[in-house]
Amino acid sequence: MKPNLWSGLFVTLVASASLVMFLWPLVLTSQDANQSTIAQALFIALMPTLLVLLLVEYTSGKLDSRRLAILGVLISINAVIRLLGAGVSGIETAFFLIVIGGYVFGSGFGFILGAGSLLVSALLGAGVGPWLPFQMMAAGLVGIGAGALHKVTSKQPLVLMSLYGLISSFAYGALMTMWNWPYLAGLGSSLSFVPGAPMTENLVQFFRYELLTGGLAWDLGRAVTTVALICLTGKTLLATLNRAANRAVFDESAN
Repeated sequence: MKPNLWSGLFVTLVASASLVMFLWPLVLTSQDANQSTIAQALFIALMPTLLVLLLVEYTSGKLDSRRLAILGVLISINAVIRLLGAGVSGIETAFFLIVIGGYVFGSGFGFILGAGSLLVSALLGAGVGPWLPFQMMAAGLVGIGAGALHKVTSKQPLVLMSLYGLISSFAYGALMTMWNWPYLAGLGSSLSFVPGAPMTENLVQFFRYELLTGGLAWDLGRAVTTVALICLTGKTLLATLNRAANRAVFDESAN
């Protein structure tokens, strides 16, 4: 199998596994799963997954030494940027760089950038808790989607990225609410997860929970911030990162 196919396959597996972990309330028939146990097991699995993805991306040629250095710089910058707005009225300042970086360098790069940024920002002061591995995975999924977005032909990449930033901001919020919704809502209310109920019934319950508890309004802050920052910085960042990406490919071919 060609290295690029290995990379695409592994990224697909990571994305699929991540989605399953978020959507467990829709596929399990009970609420027996323990929140802290799920988070602990996921964090233990996520660290080697990031390392394997780095290795796969490197051996496939998608992540050479120059791009690896760029990835480290972007993670560091994004981790600091996130501290400026994380948790304040839904404002999130980190996602615009995940979208732009994933769009330029691809899905694997985007996943590592998203997950790595939130890990480092948490260690710097944004907060470490059972929510962290889920934040990392959700941000990684945003990066994967941004990488896939590059395959869409568009003469207006900023418009395309802004639209994606809007949608992915709400998707991130929905995923982050979904994994602990059964614990937050409890049982027996009109907003509760119903163990063993059909998926459509629980989806209706979840949407009602998001609507009535203000989750959608909170996600709107993230969406507005992300789109605004893409519009303000996108042209410059896109040119700079594309130049760095092209230079990395040129230097690699010259060697």
